[in-house]
Amino acid sequence: MNEELSYFMQLLIGGLSVGSVYALVALGFVLIFKTTKTLNFAQGELMMMGAYFCFTGVMYFKLPFVAAVGAALLFMAALGFVINIVVIKPMIGKPTFSVVMVTIGLATIFGHVVGLVYGHLEIKFPSPFSVNQVVSFAGIYVSTVNLWTIGVSIFFLALFYIFFKYSTIGLGMKATANEQTASMLLGVNINRMFALSWVIAAITATVAGVFLASSSCLHAEMGMIGLRALPAVILGGMDSVAGAIIGGITIGILENLAGGYLDEALGGGLNQITPYIIVIFVMMVRPYGLFGKKHIERV
Repeated sequence: MNEELSYFMQLLIGGLSVGSVYALVALGFVLIFKTTKTLNFAQGELMMMGAYFCFTGVMYFKLPFVAAVGAALLFMAALGFVINIVVIKPMIGKPTFSVVMVTIGLATIFGHVVGLVYGHLEIKFPSPFSVNQVVSFAGIYVSTVNLWTIGVSIFFLALFYIFFKYSTIGLGMKATANEQTASMLLGVNINRMFALSWVIAAITATVAGVFLASSSCLHAEMGMIGLRALPAVILGGMDSVAGAIIGGITIGILENLAGGYLDEALGGGLNQITPYIIVIFVMMVRPYGLFGKKHIERV
């Protein structure tokens, strides 16, 4: 394999790894939006807290890494449930803007609490995967953390796809998202579906946070990186689970390719604005996203 093709493939795989993280975070955004019609601006902070809870399990409770990840998933699932019961449920029926401001408040609180407890300096994440560990095949060098990120993300995304497609609870969540009144008449527990959407959003955010921290480090501003999944949500469509996955992977790949090919020629930081440039052009053609549903209101 020639050098140029090898470089392209490395960028492609790196972008797929980043895109997998974006897809997991975007999935949480979409689930909450579909069921509650609320854009959760605390999704990035849920990702950050999941990574910090895993860090705490390994460093302070001396748990094996896999056990620490499992404990973090359980803790974050419980936190998502509590957030829904204590904060979100009392806001049902309130103006959408008020609910959005509540999620922004949650994001701010979580960020400051983590900063107070752990500090604001970058911390090395105790991951068994290292960016410096690489595998080579056909002249392509790929870090093991990228391969694990892609593999585990695909597993979770496939798992949730099967859950929504075939399970009774998953079908109930889809019904709730499409028509809440009709779902209630059919016996679907709406409050349970709301709670479950927050639980799943917290779980997917935790998986994303663990692998994001494994490929870089832990810091109290990780939540801002989570918000970079928003262009993926908008690109795929706010009400499309498949769109969130495809949008996340697309944004990750294009962002990495832009950083690899254009940053040196046009200056650094282009990869960070590339997702927003793409979203602007897509919104001009399809305001509801590539896979979102077009809503028609009669007046």
